[in-house]
Amino acid sequence: MKILILSASAGAGHMRAAQAIECALQEAHPAASVKIVDVLDMAAPFFRRAYGEGYVGLANSAPRAFGCLYDLFDRPGEDIPLRDSARRFAQRLGMDAFPGFIKEEACDAVVNTHFLPAELLADLKLRGEIDVPQMTVVTDFDAHRLWASRPCEQFFVASQEGAVSLIIHGVPTDAINVSGIPIHPVFARCPERAECLKAHGLTGERPVILQMAGGAGMGAIDEIWTELLAIEQPLELVVVAGRNQKACERLKKTPVPARHRTRVLGYTDKVHELMAAADLLVTKPGGLTTAEALSSALPVAAVMPIPGQESRNADFLLARGAGLRVDSLAALRGEIESLLRRPARLRAMRAKAFRLGRPLAAFDAARKAVELASAPAAVASPAALPV
Repeated sequence: MKILILSASAGAGHMRAAQAIECALQEAHPAASVKIVDVLDMAAPFFRRAYGEGYVGLANSAPRAFGCLYDLFDRPGEDIPLRDSARRFAQRLGMDAFPGFIKEEACDAVVNTHFLPAELLADLKLRGEIDVPQMTVVTDFDAHRLWASRPCEQFFVASQEGAVSLIIHGVPTDAINVSGIPIHPVFARCPERAECLKAHGLTGERPVILQMAGGAGMGAIDEIWTELLAIEQPLELVVVAGRNQKACERLKKTPVPARHRTRVLGYTDKVHELMAAADLLVTKPGGLTTAEALSSALPVAAVMPIPGQESRNADFLLARGAGLRVDSLAALRGEIESLLRRPARLRAMRAKAFRLGRPLAAFDAARKAVELASAPAAVASPAALPV
């Protein structure tokens, strides 16, 4: 049995979800042959730059423009021929190696953790060039229209909102699984908080606030750190700068008030331990980071979410009472100070986060992938076909 997991390195979360499903497959179904592929590795140079680097650049430098484009392509009930045709033409041109690749792989099932390979594969299925079954795993708490490409046998979403969005975009209810966002299995078996505190040189005698900026270390890392240091209540502060080494070095040189204890980290594979030790996470609300926090029963302060998927993730947390949405640096310190003065509220947020956590989501996706790969004759059901 061969299962292919396809993703795209436009942001770190999609690849992390792919790795989580791979780990779950290796653990629960060791006989399966599993391979992860970043489809942008086979893209034409112009397409890779525009799709990968362009996404990060636009989201950082022009977030409002990014949000407008996000909403433009998410209008329900619309399939503007010129817009979609131009996008698909660019994809076929930039990804002209994909058809040959997918045919050569001869896999039994495909799992997509990005909408680009899902749409490329759906087009090939519609043209009758392949018949491999595929499933698509949405990596945010809402589901954008681009995730709804069909034919596709199964869709996995993080929330009821995501399910409703897919239904609005034409996906039949019986093809949708509300199972959470796949995160690494280590989040399902993290050590006790006391062990995690000790492992990272923390005492837990004062509130522990964890600041994160994603694997790439994006966003206003320095400015957020400065605001956290200005909080009057004594804290234990930990910041993870990811692979942004320059930011990490700057943060280490920032003067720290005597009332606080701090740790500055670069990239680490111990995020699950840090989340288990923390009382509050301050971060950009990417889908994977948010899912990891919820599985750690960790409330989230979602800071300056980028319009689009991040703002929808922040709204999900706010609506469920598991986090704060902070839309400006000016409001950050006051919001956190207010929360820390109300420990009962913080405990309630933790309880709500715990109820929302889906630490075994990767295993749900892995089980369905094995079922698809084991099923006879990969023929899409009528429910999985586009209308």
